[in-house]
Amino acid sequence: MERDVNLNSGYLYMAGVLIFLGCSQFLIAMIVASSLYPGYSISRNYISDLGTTCRGGVCIVFQPSSTIFNISSILLGAFLIAGSLYIKKGGWDQIFYTLLLIAGIGAMGVGLFPESYGVFHTISASIAFIFGTSASIASYRVLAGAARTASLIMGILAIIFLALFITGYHIGLGPGGIERILAYLELLFGVMVGGYLMGLKRVSSSR
Repeated sequence: MERDVNLNSGYLYMAGVLIFLGCSQFLIAMIVASSLYPGYSISRNYISDLGTTCRGGVCIVFQPSSTIFNISSILLGAFLIAGSLYIKKGGWDQIFYTLLLIAGIGAMGVGLFPESYGVFHTISASIAFIFGTSASIASYRVLAGAARTASLIMGILAIIFLALFITGYHIGLGPGGIERILAYLELLFGVMVGGYLMGLKRVSSSR
């Protein structure tokens, strides 16, 4: 493992940059899109309502929130997919690479298929959440130090909130609140692991 990191730290550095940027820009875009969406409620509204809000067969689009959110979702997916490919080239971890790749495909699908696309949107969001959470858990195998512990904690919490979201137990936070905590856990994990991968190049060059 350590030998592979030393030999391929350049690829892993690029993977870290891409993952960090992808997750960071999406976090910011969610805040901006929420602020521009009339009457948006973190508790009552789903995150994907920012792209298109569908209730009872009626779909409403609020601009510029929709464009910001959908483009940001597509970018998130693209950055995660590209980052996963660099992880593969860097020879890091096959399982993590695969889970991150699939999560990226799901995230891109959320932007390409807003709520108005029905089942396609549901499938895309489910893939992003399930495989994003799985990637956080799987990273425990290859991370070191505090990052290893943090990834496990965030992964376990993400599983708990994913279960609450799926089963409809919102513990007073509303569906949007539960979903947002789940999303934040996965995105913050992405920011952390991106920084971790960027740091591997510095560690490698200092030896």
